[in-house]
Amino acid sequence: MGTMASGRQAAFFDLDKTIIAKSSTLAFTKPFQAGGLISRKALLRSVYSQFVYVVGGADHDQMEKMRRFMSELVAGWDVATVREIVADTLHNIVDPLVYDEAVQLIEEHKAAGRDVVIVSTSGSEVVEPIGEMLGADRVVATRMNVDDEGRYTGEIAYYAYAEEKARAVRALAEEAGYDLAECYAYSDSATDVPMLEAVGHAFAVNPDKELRRAATTNGWPILVFTKPVALRSRVPIPPPGPTLAALAVGGAAVVGGVLWASTRRRRIGA
Repeated sequence: MGTMASGRQAAFFDLDKTIIAKSSTLAFTKPFQAGGLISRKALLRSVYSQFVYVVGGADHDQMEKMRRFMSELVAGWDVATVREIVADTLHNIVDPLVYDEAVQLIEEHKAAGRDVVIVSTSGSEVVEPIGEMLGADRVVATRMNVDDEGRYTGEIAYYAYAEEKARAVRALAEEAGYDLAECYAYSDSATDVPMLEAVGHAFAVNPDKELRRAATTNGWPILVFTKPVALRSRVPIPPPGPTLAALAVGGAAVVGGVLWASTRRRRIGA
């Protein structure tokens, strides 16, 4: 890692359970209709809105299963249509619960002149618009392949997970001139230890047991975030625009009930 004081600085944030707070509240009380009597557009709205509310409560195996399910769900769908649905859902239906402490940290880093970068395993259809609402400068997220006709193929093009997050952080540092020794990183999960090790100032946020042990070993401060607030009440919501790079559905998700039952027999995706 570089040590020059003149190097640019950045703060890297995981999204799920680090910025977005886990909540048992669902956006829809009855999001699914029996007998398959629901349009694909309505289905995606329900999946997406529930994703934002309950993401973060899954273990690795569940995350992998839901990533596979959601990838297959949108195979063949028009990217522009998905982008439109996601923008409308995010701005008009879903009001994500975020940790007030995380939003304050983001504001403090920006005030100090640091770039804010969200690095998330979630699909970019989730991460991009939320990052835009939070004022993030850059986003790293899982992306899906798109064919020549602008439709999802169902294959994952880029999976931002574990060591890949650290590689992305180092690549961004090279590209933007960040001095990693002076950069910050925040996460709740042990899977992000490689990303935390890549910077000079790492923080464990509401850590799982493995990350708590790693934080103790490495001398990383442990932060406890306890104040979930509606993002709409914390950050002004801009109108939907063409800048939303909603190019993926395939991040980690738990959407409960019907979707979870339908994935139990699926093999875990790599």
